[in-house]
Amino acid sequence: MQEQYDVVILGGGLAGLTLSIQLKRAKPDISILVLEKRATEAAVAAHKVGESTVELGSHYLREVLDLKEYLEAHELPKHGLRFFFKSNTKEKIASRVELGPRELLPVPSHQLDRGTLENELIRRTRTLDTEVIMGARVKDVTFSKSGNEVIYVKDKVEIKTNGRWVADASGRGNVLKHKFGFKKDWDHDVNAVWWRLKGVIDIDKWSDDAEWKNKLKPGLRYLSTVHFMDAGYWVWVIPLGSKNTSIGIVADQKLHPFDKINRYENAIEWLKQNEPLCHKMLEPEKENLMDFMILKHYGHNSGRVYSGEERWGTTGESGPFLDPFYSPGTDFISLNNGWLSDLILRDLKGEDILVRAKIYEQTHLSLFESWTHIYQYKYQLMGSTQIMVVKIFWDWAVYWSVLALLFTNKAFTDLKLIKELFASADGLGRKFTALHKQVQDFFIEWKPYDTEIFSNKYIDPFDLNFLRKFQQGIDVKHANPEKLVEQVSKNLDILEKVAAEIFRHVSTHVKNTSPKIKVNPYTIKLTDDSTDTESVNAISPDPEITKDVDVMWFYKKKELV
Repeated sequence: MQEQYDVVILGGGLAGLTLSIQLKRAKPDISILVLEKRATEAAVAAHKVGESTVELGSHYLREVLDLKEYLEAHELPKHGLRFFFKSNTKEKIASRVELGPRELLPVPSHQLDRGTLENELIRRTRTLDTEVIMGARVKDVTFSKSGNEVIYVKDKVEIKTNGRWVADASGRGNVLKHKFGFKKDWDHDVNAVWWRLKGVIDIDKWSDDAEWKNKLKPGLRYLSTVHFMDAGYWVWVIPLGSKNTSIGIVADQKLHPFDKINRYENAIEWLKQNEPLCHKMLEPEKENLMDFMILKHYGHNSGRVYSGEERWGTTGESGPFLDPFYSPGTDFISLNNGWLSDLILRDLKGEDILVRAKIYEQTHLSLFESWTHIYQYKYQLMGSTQIMVVKIFWDWAVYWSVLALLFTNKAFTDLKLIKELFASADGLGRKFTALHKQVQDFFIEWKPYDTEIFSNKYIDPFDLNFLRKFQQGIDVKHANPEKLVEQVSKNLDILEKVAAEIFRHVSTHVKNTSPKIKVNPYTIKLTDDSTDTESVNAISPDPEITKDVDVMWFYKKKELV
């Protein structure tokens, strides 16, 4: 063991190990020390949240870290996110409204067995000549211009080491957040419990209804990340490459108190009351129970992420971390590691990174804030099927058309591009954020009017032309930043039309307004007459967008003039 490293990483989980590999792939001679408190390798089906990836995180693992061959050989392919909504006959899965793709998706993603993956990442990290010390508990970190000192305990012996950079990947240990006091509250009181069961659980076998079974090719429902939902909660079923199954409950404290789910016996009883079919199929599996985990008040924010002066950064759950709905964890690790590794590598080249670090931090925290609107106060909507179908499609649209597209085109470390998109008052990023928040607020306003319980419907996101194009566009490499900005502008134009058309459908249903009115998507409201239908910013219906919104509209459409 040496005395001085370029980077000391506090934590050898997914965030820390992927950061170490990303740095080594960019600069093979960089010296890195990883300190992991776990003394041994991770167990199969390791007891961690984060088994499901979506497009951005999958791109990071497959392309940036070159894990494509490993993932395809050892982890399960994922057939998208699949949702089953509230119904009057929850014990019959075939009767519930089902949302999910029928065919294989053009952009790949994976179900991750975190135990096998993290063990593979440790092996690869060591192969790259990075030193990994297991059973190392970090005690303190001190920062100075001459270097940063890390004190840790290994086999009851206190050891000191130094790093030019310190990366906190300690998860909820939050070493630097505790040290500097930059914890920031987020008003999102949602709790999670989850457990693993030995063996394969295939929801396609939960019904004998031939018509329902034949809506998808055999095996595709099994490979989905499955969500059962109703007001205030969702239940996940995720298959793992180890031939085991992950089950989880995520619930809003106000509607489903934590003490109703915080033990395995309580969780099973809760399923009996709220998801009777899940209870019927999962309760007999109690003999195959591998473990049970709880996590109270899952999401958390942070006031800081990077420091160019003191050369530190946080990544993964040590920084701001979102809700598990839509599986954003690996996405934000990917973004986080991209910014942090860029700062480290530029600093090691002798570049002044102070301004860049501040811009990266501002962009990171702004994106996190924008994404909180997807979750905050939204669990109350999970029992409103029509709202949730529209919301899920909207959330995917903004994710695929902006965030994922910018990441795959390496836009987030292009300082000029970041400034153009997010810093200027009239930048596309600012407009996107404003539009996104307006639509999310509109969903809450809509809730009192979405009263019908639907059943026996199937909806595929790729029945909507704009969603299909957005997903297919994720991996398109644009020739230069100007072309990328042009594409983002086109995508924002489509999002504006979609937002306006969603409002027309709802307003026609609720207030009997004309389905042909012009609408300013940045002012949509149901609770008063402030929606702008007259100014130059108000847009007319687009026939193609109207057709797409019709696909996701379950209520009988009113034909008004």
